[in-house]
Amino acid sequence: MSRTARPPTRPERLRRRADYLAAAKGRRHHTPRMSLQAAERAAQPDGNAARFGITVTRKVGNAVVRNRVKRRLRAALRSLATPADAAGEARFDYVVVARREALAAPFDSLLDDLRHGIAAVHAPRSARPSGNRSGQPAAGRRPNDTARSPESH
Repeated sequence: MSRTARPPTRPERLRRRADYLAAAKGRRHHTPRMSLQAAERAAQPDGNAARFGITVTRKVGNAVVRNRVKRRLRAALRSLATPADAAGEARFDYVVVARREALAAPFDSLLDDLRHGIAAVHAPRSARPSGNRSGQPAAGRRPNDTARSPESH
């Protein structure tokens, strides 16, 4: 029995804590199933391929649950690493922070989240207005013009 499809290639891995911390300071994209963090790194002589790390916290579940989530995410990253659907950009480190919803989510939705997340962290930032978005004071705060003066106590 021969397989006509090429087996998925394994993406490069993040191995050092410093690489995870650097990615945490970069751009982010959030979905209900995961958060994706990305940061550009300096050119390296041993290769400039995209590198991926996976983080699953104890809030997700016990060790068995966390390992299942990591296996699903590794499989999704491997399937994205095929030449037709290259995952990530060269010289970037990505960290996938999984949520519990990643365990029961359909595999295709994990793939879509990864694809959209990678595209989103590389998209140009939109111009955001300063301050809060609604123009209203934040909940629990008074606007500056109605602040109490010391005489009103």
